[in-house]
Amino acid sequence: VQLQASGGGLMQAGGSLRLSCAASGRTFSISRYIMGWFRQAPGKEREFVAAISWSGRSTYYADSVKGRFTISRDSAKNTASLQMNSLKPEDTAVYYCAADPSTVFTERYKRRSEYAYWGQETQVTVSS
Repeated sequence: VQLQASGGGLMQAGGSLRLSCAASGRTFSISRYIMGWFRQAPGKEREFVAAISWSGRSTYYADSVKGRFTISRDSAKNTASLQMNSLKPEDTAVYYCAADPSTVFTERYKRRSEYAYWGQETQVTVSS
């Protein structure tokens, strides 16, 4: 199982970026996994950003991104996405996607330890 995050880049404050997490590997269907996004800024701990249930009907967001970021999933494309609007310089970080095969979606999925699979990172830099 491999997860690959993409879509990062350099953006001015107030702009938007859309991150995608693509899955590959035998029989890995993102629709059967809880998906999460985390980020890590230089010198800081990796922190929770957003998570979505396997059904797509439930989501959690960090307070710092609520109302600006939207997590979603596309089963047909086997991807999960993070739409980031109204970007701020403090959103600058390396972003990671993660997946877990549980069907029980609770707030524990705000913890990175709950995820079984992690993807490669993508860098997001927001200039002021």
